[in-house]
Formats: sequence, C-alpha cells, structure tokens
Amino acid sequence: MALEIVGLDHLVLRVRDLESSIAFYCEILGCQEERRLDELGLVQLRAGRSLIDLVDVAAPLGQRGGSPAGLEGRNLDHFALQIRDWDAAALRAKLAGHGIESGPVRELYGAEGVGEAVYIRDPDGNTVELKAV
Repeated sequence: MALEIVGLDHLVLRVRDLESSIAFYCEILGCQEERRLDELGLVQLRAGRSLIDLVDVAAPLGQRGGSPAGLEGRNLDHFALQIRDWDAAALRAKLAGHGIESGPVRELYGAEGVGEAVYIRDPDGNTVELKAV
C-alpha cells in the first residue's frame, strides 16, 4: 500500500493564554473560531483548508504535555496528515511491517470533518496522526 498524503489536516498547539492566542490567530492572522470544547480546554480555528487547535496548558488536555512550552516542555502536541484512499487494515499492516506501532482506529474531528484516524510516533517520539479524507 502506497500512502498518498494530500495535506496537513491540523496542528495542535499548547498555549499559556488561550484568549490571547485566539486573538492573535483570529484578529491578526485571519483565522475563524470553528469549534470549542471547554471541558478539554480546546479551541479549533479554521486556517484555510486546515485547522489550528489551541489547547490551554492548564486544562485537562493541555496538562498531558507536561510543562508549558519552553526549553523543558513541548509546545506541539501532534500534527495530522490527511491520507487518500484510506484502508485502515492495510495501513496498520504496512506500519507494523516497518516496526511502527499504531494506536487504535478512532473517529476524530479534523479539517475535513469526522473521519477515521490512527496515531503513530516518528523516530524522535513526535506524535503523528494519520487521518482519512
């Protein structure tokens, strides 16, 4: 199975001040607020065909990343790549054949709406979401 990446689905940034970040991305850069999940501390902004997800570092989802961004903490939670011709079983088999463990197939919301996705880690430990389009 050959993977065909068609674009960046979304980027998740852990932020110290959610409202300042929303103002920056919306008022200055022209993004539009699309979705808010206050119980997670998550705000999803439309950036063209993609999304920028802002996660409050003090909220439940943001706390998973450890300290706020800086020399000791990471700011990028994960990024998502859109995959054409999605076949979850074939994809998981391909990844396993390369020694890459994938998480369970889940229904997740992204720039193109809800679709199947799996999480993997790159060689440096960065989380990559592979998402059906």
